[in-house]
Amino acid sequence: MNARPSPRGNFDLKEEIRSYWSKRSQTFDLAFGHFIAPGPEARAWQQPMRETLGDRPLKVLELACGTGEVTRLIHDLGHDVTALDFSEAMLGVARAKHEGKERLRFILADAENPMEPDAAYDAIVCRHLVWTLTAPQATFREWLRLLKPGGRLLVYDGDWTKPSPTGRLFAYLVSLIDRIQGADPYYDGAMSEKHEMIMRALPFGEGLTCERLGPLLAETGFEAIRHIPHDGIARAQRKTACLRNRLRTRVYRRFILSALKPAAV
Repeated sequence: MNARPSPRGNFDLKEEIRSYWSKRSQTFDLAFGHFIAPGPEARAWQQPMRETLGDRPLKVLELACGTGEVTRLIHDLGHDVTALDFSEAMLGVARAKHEGKERLRFILADAENPMEPDAAYDAIVCRHLVWTLTAPQATFREWLRLLKPGGRLLVYDGDWTKPSPTGRLFAYLVSLIDRIQGADPYYDGAMSEKHEMIMRALPFGEGLTCERLGPLLAETGFEAIRHIPHDGIARAQRKTACLRNRLRTRVYRRFILSALKPAAV
């Protein structure tokens, strides 16, 4: 599976992705779905981590850490965290947010090619990354290499290309609120033209689902692939969200997948 042809000339997809997220770094935490509120929402995000990673402190690699929201949750569970991102702007926000913490390091690196040693980590965690991969199968092989035998992979993601069948109604209701109140400048549509251009060029540009991702991970060599419902996170988000954002939690099909590297390969 390879990235589709560029939609325009002189287009470097990786650099366009880096530029897009870098420009959003200063306001990223203001966008619904990116900042993780303390309390019920944070605990809901952490529950799949508890189930997948267990209680023993692990050496965890967080890929595409962004502003460090998921970083905080992993670290708070007692794990040693290496958090990487290939946007210096995003890393700057994350480093400032977590300044002075032990058991935590940030590195500037590409999640598709982290350049870390073989079998260096007990677990890999990523949120909303897989849909942006330009070479998924090669990347999954790289992640498998980074994990110790028996190591765990935890992916939070979704199909952001189109609403679910029932989500179409909620998307319509969100659009009505946008017309009345004005569009939310911090939501993903803030740079929609560039976002759509990038998405069209990606291998998962037509949508990422757990049904599609699971077999790709299995082909790479992962096993014990398990779908974990995302509903608990959505319910927690709705407890404190405004009406527009409560509706947004029902638009797209979001999912969580966990997988293991075989104990002997």
